[in-house]
Amino acid sequence: MNSKPTVPEHLAPEAEIKDWENKEVASFLAKQKEKKEQFYTFGGFPVKRVYTPLDLKGRAADDIGLPGRYPFTRGPYPTMYRSRTWTMRQIAGFGTGEDTNKRFKYLIEQGQTGLSTDFDMPTLMGYDSDHPMSEGEVGREGVAIDTLADMEALLDGIDLEKISVSLTINPSAWILLAMYIAAAQKRGCDMNKLSGTIQADILKEYMAQKEYVFPIAPSVRIVRDCITYCAKHMKRYNPINVSGYHISEAGSSPVHEVAFTMCNLITYVEEVTKTGMDVDEFAPRLAFFFVCQADFFEEIAKFRAARRVYAKIMRERFGARNPESMRLRFHCQTAAATLTKPQYKINIVRTAIQALAAVLGGAQSLHTNGMDEAFSIPTEEAMKISLRTQQIIAEETHVTDVVDPVGGSYYVEHLTNEYERKVFEIIDEVEKNGGTIKLIEEGWFQRHIADFAYEQALNKQSGDKPVIGVNMFHEPDEVPDLETHPHDPTVERRQIEKLQRIRRERDNKKVNALLDELVAVVKDDQQNIMPVTIELVRAGASMGDIIERLKTVWGTYREVPVF
Repeated sequence: MNSKPTVPEHLAPEAEIKDWENKEVASFLAKQKEKKEQFYTFGGFPVKRVYTPLDLKGRAADDIGLPGRYPFTRGPYPTMYRSRTWTMRQIAGFGTGEDTNKRFKYLIEQGQTGLSTDFDMPTLMGYDSDHPMSEGEVGREGVAIDTLADMEALLDGIDLEKISVSLTINPSAWILLAMYIAAAQKRGCDMNKLSGTIQADILKEYMAQKEYVFPIAPSVRIVRDCITYCAKHMKRYNPINVSGYHISEAGSSPVHEVAFTMCNLITYVEEVTKTGMDVDEFAPRLAFFFVCQADFFEEIAKFRAARRVYAKIMRERFGARNPESMRLRFHCQTAAATLTKPQYKINIVRTAIQALAAVLGGAQSLHTNGMDEAFSIPTEEAMKISLRTQQIIAEETHVTDVVDPVGGSYYVEHLTNEYERKVFEIIDEVEKNGGTIKLIEEGWFQRHIADFAYEQALNKQSGDKPVIGVNMFHEPDEVPDLETHPHDPTVERRQIEKLQRIRRERDNKKVNALLDELVAVVKDDQQNIMPVTIELVRAGASMGDIIERLKTVWGTYREVPVF
């Protein structure tokens, strides 16, 4: 006997969603309201109650694609962590080269797979340790490096052909690269087996971090020279980490972190291609550095969108043909700005969640912050816990078994699309208004960063942005029970004595002749600054010798205040 179906025909998606809202949602809201009328991501994107296939309507399936294929949304490599876990690269730096070398070796013993180096403020700014501006700062917030001897002490006993070394420095980055090269050559290393990176992204300094020495044009020329030199002589080395991390830590929104980073990237690529070097000769070794903030799914989407944006820029704008030139690779650090002094041990939880988002977002290298970094340089215990956090994610959670496991999530894919759209919108705005360098000089980027930072400060103050232990679940009588990393009061004396001994023992006539040659090189824009710098550091020239001589040619940079 024929009977009519008892189950109604399935509604079309639009009609089904409307039916759900009118029935289940309306009924539930009548009993219990939602916490807010409108939800937003940390970066300001509106968030709907639920996402469906409709939110991906109109997008090309190729924009999602497969891991290791253009546009690399789902990852730069086809097998990702199934073949090789990300590099666990805990940053370290304090005291002298010998002091930090001990921390490096401790971290390697604990299972760290890459080195990352923090430098003290004098080194970052190009001052020798005995300069009056260095007093009280030598070795305090990073390692002090004045000469090649310090770099050799820093890397003593470390196999440079087997472990990658990252140098987090910008205005004086090329000098430290020269020291690294000279140290490796002295050991007889194969230059094409060296791996690692210098940060070197000077444009973000003018935007955000404010560690600069020279005016913008010569500073960009130095970056250009580092990229072209490494492309010819160090095939595995990354000559730059185009860095959104410090843009974010200065207070920017996540979308501006990516967009401003891409504006800087475009400027560097344009400068290098002006030399006649084809984009596919150098782009495969460009690298990036991003932060991972607290908004879990937004950060995953941010990383996926950054890969897609980069791939499209390199292929469509610069004509890259080699897939390696379109494959964005990035180091990630959990967000130092989210760490709190109150109830500091819960920073372990914050860091673990941010690290997981970085892994799900496809990072190639990761630093997880120490629980006590809101107070000082992290202790060995804090660094071990941070490293163990990464190791637990890698070995115990099984999230590494599947490439891009969140791929296909309606919410994540929608956010990825929104990030791509907004990033290209900002890039277009920058170009329409005269380009990156012009807008840095006018304070355009600085204003955007400051405005978002101010808005977030107000949100924390009002409680609209919850911070556990600060504006929620605060413990007013808390007394932190921790031992911070001690500052060795002998560091400055030891470092200055070493520097002055090297000055006495070196061939000063040779150093002065090479400094004169350096001036001739920088006056000829067609020459590369790296070879003469390598000769200088090999001859015993100090960081300050080189920087001070170039100030007589290029002068220094003074920022126009932004109001």
